[in-house]
Amino acid sequence: MTLDPLPETDLTRHRRLRDQGSLDRADLNAILDAGFVCHLGVVIEGRPLVVPTVYGRDDQELYLHGSVASRSLSGGVPVCVTVTHVDGLVLARSVFEHGVNYRSAMIHGEARKVTDPEEKLAGLRRLTDHATPGQWSYARSPSRKELAATTLLALSLEEASVKIRSGPPDDGDGPDAGLGLWAGTLPLTSVWGAPVTDPVLPGETPVPEHIARREGTRYA
Repeated sequence: MTLDPLPETDLTRHRRLRDQGSLDRADLNAILDAGFVCHLGVVIEGRPLVVPTVYGRDDQELYLHGSVASRSLSGGVPVCVTVTHVDGLVLARSVFEHGVNYRSAMIHGEARKVTDPEEKLAGLRRLTDHATPGQWSYARSPSRKELAATTLLALSLEEASVKIRSGPPDDGDGPDAGLGLWAGTLPLTSVWGAPVTDPVLPGETPVPEHIARREGTRYA
């Protein structure tokens, strides 16, 4: 299925490094699906505040959660959410040409506080299973008291900006190519380690398969 391209707006238009920009909605989805931590930027009482939090998504919205006491999750105000994955350092012949291989997304909009109980549960399930697929069905579901203490925000994915940089340094055909210096990339990868059991658990408690099978797999 072909997805509609992301619209260009004043907030999402690529003004610098336009060749690294993408309007492909599949690129946005891939960046979001590769991680589970975002940074939520919002202005509170005239001062900027940037908060890291866990997220999940469906085809239309990004879901963020936190405590009802969090001022950053009040909803109804413009926000900017960012997700970034670093794939390596780009080490050129000159310091000026150094850079980073990365994948990033910025999502703009007015976050909506989710109040419908069924939507709230569905959003929290997406968020939980986004970070650890299968965990919602395995663990105990939230109680009414826990749900009341949790805020869930929904942010439309319609206004988003995507940038991706990959490949070697850009100065291979410039005057610095004759310096005889090494240049290239230093890749960065992260993988999930072996599960570490809570020491208070009985020794015979097995690691669930949906958690055990992630050991050694790549994150982001």
